[in-house]
Amino acid sequence: MIQLSTLASQASGLSTSHLIAVDNVMVHSAVQRDLCALSKAAERAGFTFSIASAHRDFHRQCLIWNNKVNGVRPVLNSQNEPVDLALLSPQARVHAIMLYSALPGASRHHFGTDLDVYARNCLPDGQQLQLEPWEYEQDGPFGEFNAWLSEHLAEFGFFRPYQRYQGGVAAEPWHISHRRCATQMMTALSLQTLTTVIDAHDVAAKDTILAMLPTLYDQYIDNICD
Repeated sequence: MIQLSTLASQASGLSTSHLIAVDNVMVHSAVQRDLCALSKAAERAGFTFSIASAHRDFHRQCLIWNNKVNGVRPVLNSQNEPVDLALLSPQARVHAIMLYSALPGASRHHFGTDLDVYARNCLPDGQQLQLEPWEYEQDGPFGEFNAWLSEHLAEFGFFRPYQRYQGGVAAEPWHISHRRCATQMMTALSLQTLTTVIDAHDVAAKDTILAMLPTLYDQYIDNICD
């Protein structure tokens, strides 16, 4: 049994004590008011503000990660094409996966402050939500919603940590984060905390990850858009 502070346990996805239910998802209790205000403002602007994903715990993230390492789930490159991990070195495999999937214990979705959002009323009939960048481009189904978010997110305390690609995580225009609460969570997600958490669990490619972790932390975890 590893010993972590309450905040570190929450930030790494091992505790849910900070969460409450909002619209059938779990979010950090401290973001509820701002999230509600953002949703209502979007509704007034003509958008049905909808949450595709919110909190995701460590064990769910670990399952996603392990399935990708083990070839159960596809790994895609920046052109949305499948990657053959068998052709890559162990280090390159980790980088390939982290373009779109966070390490278990390091996902911002553990915080409860980060959400994937879309405008449900803008999704064409018969079209399934993909959460891909083309949907949020100017001529995509969420183009107007994307422009509205860019103009108004900060008014409600939110920002987009992956608004553009900076050599780490791919651009995710759907991913919004409550700046104040997420910043507090990040103070507890140190390199040492993450090392302890990963080392204590059955994470695929663990030895490779731990050997690379300082670089991975800088490139993917701490590398966000302001």
